[in-house]
Amino acid sequence: MPQIEHIFETVVHFCILLIELAGTVVIVWSMFRGFIGFIKKDEGTRIQLAHGIMLGLEFKIGSEVLRSVIVSTWNELGTLAAIILLRSLLTLLLHWEIEAEEKRQRRHSQPELPEAENAPKPD
Repeated sequence: MPQIEHIFETVVHFCILLIELAGTVVIVWSMFRGFIGFIKKDEGTRIQLAHGIMLGLEFKIGSEVLRSVIVSTWNELGTLAAIILLRSLLTLLLHWEIEAEEKRQRRHSQPELPEAENAPKPD
């Protein structure tokens, strides 16, 4: 039975590493694209960067959830819960930032109506 547990832990650790690597690659790639967009002064760069970071954080959260399968002490579980909470809060804040930025871009992209069209019409 200890042999099976060892194999299970090894497989889970390997999966955690792969998922962590995927999250890191997504974040680094998003940062690279964000830097290029910043240099080109692209309007959608902030939203694309936030989406990429958010996706990378979701991979990282997934790896922490998977890690919870193999924790052996309450102390490790508490640390894991704190990490998951912090990453989830970061993801939530990024989501709000994306929504605010998209609203701001929609307001700036809509053509403004001339004053005569905005004025109330007499009855």
